[in-house]
Amino acid sequence: MTADDDLCTRPATELAALVRDRQVSARELLDAHLARIERLDPQVNAVVTLDAEGARAAADAADAAQAAGEPLRPLHGLPVAHKDTHATGGMRTTWGSPLHADTVPLRDELVVARMAAAGAIRVGKTNVPEFAAGSHTFNTLFGATHNPYRHGLSAGGSSGGGAAALAAGFVPLADGSDMGGSLRNPAAFCNVVGLRPTPGRVPTWPAPMGWSQLSVQGPMGRTVADVALQLSVLAGPDGRVPIALDDDPAGFAAPLPERLDGLRVAWAPDLGGRVTVDPAIVSVLAASVPVFEDLGATVEDDCPDLSGADEVFGTLRAWLFDASFSDLARRHPEKVKESIRWNAELGAKLRGSDLARAEQLHTALYERIVAFFDRYDVLLAPTTQVLPFPVEIEYPTEIAGIQQDNYLEWMRSCTVVSATGCPALSVPGGFTPGGLPVGLQVIGPPRADRRVLEIGHAFEQATGFGRRRPAL
Repeated sequence: MTADDDLCTRPATELAALVRDRQVSARELLDAHLARIERLDPQVNAVVTLDAEGARAAADAADAAQAAGEPLRPLHGLPVAHKDTHATGGMRTTWGSPLHADTVPLRDELVVARMAAAGAIRVGKTNVPEFAAGSHTFNTLFGATHNPYRHGLSAGGSSGGGAAALAAGFVPLADGSDMGGSLRNPAAFCNVVGLRPTPGRVPTWPAPMGWSQLSVQGPMGRTVADVALQLSVLAGPDGRVPIALDDDPAGFAAPLPERLDGLRVAWAPDLGGRVTVDPAIVSVLAASVPVFEDLGATVEDDCPDLSGADEVFGTLRAWLFDASFSDLARRHPEKVKESIRWNAELGAKLRGSDLARAEQLHTALYERIVAFFDRYDVLLAPTTQVLPFPVEIEYPTEIAGIQQDNYLEWMRSCTVVSATGCPALSVPGGFTPGGLPVGLQVIGPPRADRRVLEIGHAFEQATGFGRRRPAL
């Protein structure tokens, strides 16, 4: 490994300190990452739009500002890549769709603007499935993103390009979004960290349905501390976003603990019998969960009553897909993939009474979740039900010999958690004997995002699974 390669695989928190202390310049850091992208991305296909010239100009400006004694911002000089569903002003944003192959937005959306305001250097865009629909990253514009740990296997999705770019050392930070697991699933597949924050923690703007809490935006990184640092600049109120939380985000970047004394942990390997999980995943995590006891926690097998979570998620997702894609699918059926058309058609058949029932179930589910977290501080579960699978397969139709009824079945370990409104973190949970990453899902009470980060960090430091990098 070269010195530049070592630089490209260090945590973002370390790189920020190196730049701040002038041990490396923003330009040197950027050039190391650009060289690695040029050399290795052809086999990964994570970065689908690259603006090396613009990034170099921004890095030079960052170095000039530092030399002039200007105050440094939290992400000063750190290269970042944005999910290709996040609008970037002056840079192509395709949403993974041929209908937007040449779309160049006029302005940044909020999540992109906040990272720029924090001093990050925009390198480019990361690959997504079409319109971010699904937990496997492929589309007709750019093809499939490969898992850095095993070429030919999925990097997950929908933030799969971002997760693969992090694992491969192309950028130290990436952003993403999560409706049914799109930050957590690829983090698990690629042995990095992804946080689905509490809805409203990271405001989404512009958004056509600003009151909806099903889809959220959030951070990804190679370590929990990196994710916490990024959250400290992404979170915070915005008057244009009706569900935005008002908490001061600065505290997310504070030092994280390495002990969990007195923590009450519930472990639910199949979420109370509600999901089918590959036994290889359960085996890896069952060996890792006792680490929490070593850190001072008590661990019990338990799970909240998740009755109705599938109906809540399924109904609200279908409603959102109808609103977002039905008209598009009618006008361009050949350019909208079948799984999107299927979900939009389900939404078009919904009645007002279906939505009312979903909201009633949603309310009852939330109340049971809150009561569960009176007894426990955290719920642990597998992030994914399957291991990374061949990129040629759209989605797994069978898990542990059990047929999956539809496109959403194989993602339910994440979708049922989305319905609860809880923050959920995927952290590296170990490896199979064959060397494939497994993610552990750390689920906290609503709005307890900082606590989830603390728990994930202590586990990460005790195990070191996240320090195992792919051999590219």
